[in-house]
Amino acid sequence: MSESLRVVFMGSPTFAVPSLERLLADGHRVEFVVTQPDRPAGRGRDLRPPPVKLAAERRGLPCLQPEKLNDAGVLSTLAAARPDVIAVVAFGQFLPRTVRELPPLGCVNLHASLLPKYRGAAPINWVLIAGEAETGVTIMRVEAAMDAGPVLLQRKVPIGPRDDAGTLSDRLADVGAAALGEALGLLANGRAVWTPQEEAGATWAPKLRDEDCRLDLVGDPPALANRVRGLTPAPGAYLALGDGRRLKILEMEARPEVGPPATILRIEGEAMVLGTGAGAVALHAVQPEGKRRMTGAEFARGQRLGVGARLG
Repeated sequence: MSESLRVVFMGSPTFAVPSLERLLADGHRVEFVVTQPDRPAGRGRDLRPPPVKLAAERRGLPCLQPEKLNDAGVLSTLAAARPDVIAVVAFGQFLPRTVRELPPLGCVNLHASLLPKYRGAAPINWVLIAGEAETGVTIMRVEAAMDAGPVLLQRKVPIGPRDDAGTLSDRLADVGAAALGEALGLLANGRAVWTPQEEAGATWAPKLRDEDCRLDLVGDPPALANRVRGLTPAPGAYLALGDGRRLKILEMEARPEVGPPATILRIEGEAMVLGTGAGAVALHAVQPEGKRRMTGAEFARGQRLGVGARLG
């Protein structure tokens, strides 16, 4: 049984919730939770709390929501808690030096890739876009350079052919929670061994931009399908239609046949099959702007699009 630690937990999205729950289940004393401020969301732009805040409230944990960690009041509160360690999981803010040097056991971060590959804000998305067969989680020490600190442990996770960013994130969140629990156990018992990352192997997974989400139905069909997987369910891949609207692509399958780019080859069951110049893709599920999810065939019928029509 590991010795319990005094912990400040920093995290924001759903991905971080299993880690918070794991630390509590392991008997660590979570002094309080630090998360992002409530943000406007949805069509009504109502303020919505981060999932970690909701999880903290369910467990009766105090919660801080600073715009910046280097605020004097925040630093004072952190220091007063006297944490042994700060656990960071998808928090979304840079940790200044004053925070990193506060806990005697350091600040440990759960990152959703096998570092040094896919450093940055969107590793789950980019590992799918790249068509990787394997990813994983890394527990590392937070230092000044992004995701470049020494590694305590890693756990590998295979990527299935039907995985998208949502399903893979769910699995990595659970694997990561177990890894973080193991890491705090090693720290508590004085058995942590840190290994520097090999800089030569570093790759990047930057924050997704709108242009990363826009699809052109041209080129390699598996690469197009991987991009859709990597952007599903959010932020979502889309085609820009000729009338200025967007068509969100929810499910795409690569096909071996060849047809002209962005041109409908046939309607096949529930799918709309289009050429890409180098092959073809089947659009199984789409969502027009402001409308419900529908099959590719439903969209084609609703827009009166037939064989030979161009899309986007």
